[in-house]
Amino acid sequence: MTNSRIAGFYKLSLDERLDSLAKASEMDVEELAPLLTSGLLAAQEAEKMVENVVATHNLPLGIGLNFKINGVDRLVPMVIEEPSVVAGASFMAKLARKGGGFFATTSAPEMIGQMQVLDVADIHAAKMAIYEERDSLLAEVDGIDPILKKLGGGARDIELRVIESSPIGEFLVVHLTYDVRDAMGANAVNTACEKLAPRIEALTGGRVHLKILSNLSDRRMARVRCVIPVEVLAFETAPSLGLSPVGGEKQVLPPQGEGFRKGAEGGSFSGEQVRDGIIEAYAFAAVDPYRAATHNKGIMNGVDAVVIATGNDWRAIEAGAHAYAARDGKYTSLSTWGKDVDGNLVGTLEMPMAVGIVGGATKVHPTAQAALKLMGVKTASELAEIIVAVGLAQNMAALRALATEGIQRGHMSLHARQVAIAAGASGEMVEKVAAQMVTEGVVRVDRAEKILGGR
Repeated sequence: MTNSRIAGFYKLSLDERLDSLAKASEMDVEELAPLLTSGLLAAQEAEKMVENVVATHNLPLGIGLNFKINGVDRLVPMVIEEPSVVAGASFMAKLARKGGGFFATTSAPEMIGQMQVLDVADIHAAKMAIYEERDSLLAEVDGIDPILKKLGGGARDIELRVIESSPIGEFLVVHLTYDVRDAMGANAVNTACEKLAPRIEALTGGRVHLKILSNLSDRRMARVRCVIPVEVLAFETAPSLGLSPVGGEKQVLPPQGEGFRKGAEGGSFSGEQVRDGIIEAYAFAAVDPYRAATHNKGIMNGVDAVVIATGNDWRAIEAGAHAYAARDGKYTSLSTWGKDVDGNLVGTLEMPMAVGIVGGATKVHPTAQAALKLMGVKTASELAEIIVAVGLAQNMAALRALATEGIQRGHMSLHARQVAIAAGASGEMVEKVAAQMVTEGVVRVDRAEKILGGR
């Protein structure tokens, strides 16, 4: 049984972290080695995946801790170059545990394939002809992928849309809904659309132009919620610009009812202040697309990190998420934040989530395979539920920082290490230079260079 609570994980060496992960997940260290040691994709392997390969490019892989999703602990691999994301999501997951963790659901793994039908003389007659042959059309492509069919997947429905106004005038769109089970499903759906095109042309008298899946996979949704007891939201900031509680194991609680004190000595926030600040920040994103874009980017910091770690298509997930955020004609927040009758903070997130655990890079990349094994997922639906939980946790981390101490405090504390390295620091000097910049409140390459020059 996985235990996602590993106290002091960030203090351990790389080898010690690998050992602790193995113990927490009840796996052999060798099975997890690709996560931290031997999981680099060789150029010879990469050459079989994409064109014109000359090298591979590596990104940091961290572990999201403390996640309990539908009552199950999950250790979550996250691939991202941005500081504070893994720490922030892990700390918010720790707070969410106080309310039972995250509760997630998914809809059926159905993808949509689109066929654009042009040059149709009578759109309405064409629609009727397709509807009359719906069952035979579905039967024709139901077994296009024998493995999917054996696992319970296959063609599910045909829907029709008439585009009445476009730069080229009116045309018909045929939507094929296809259950792809544990695959992402692009290949199966595209193949099915191409196979149906001649039949659609014969039925409509038109010309099928584009035949391709849609990344607005709103038939394949993932949803998650969490309840955070208001009392656990209270905290004190450390003096100066020290590391915020967002990345640590300890949260210092202020005296009850004490207000916020801002300054070099730090500050205190009551649980009610933090809760209301998060809700007010969400309200901004709900009504303003300029704010919503950055708000949703914070969600995608968590989402993309897990999608990349598992070898899935993060560009497809991004496209679907942002299209869904604008589905009503105005771009808005993917998440919601409010309070329940007891005054606790309640967060929700729903978004399209077309991810798979079979095929593609998930079966080729050694790190992706190890990541899936570490999480213990058995279906694509389980993976989708984990991903949205991480997205909601990261959203809460960003809103909490913005609504209280400011986004730069904890972020810049972690970013200082990167700045020190960029200035030429190495070894133990990295931490020393970073610590001095944080204390001064000036985290810049020129300042790091001056600190190094003075030693």
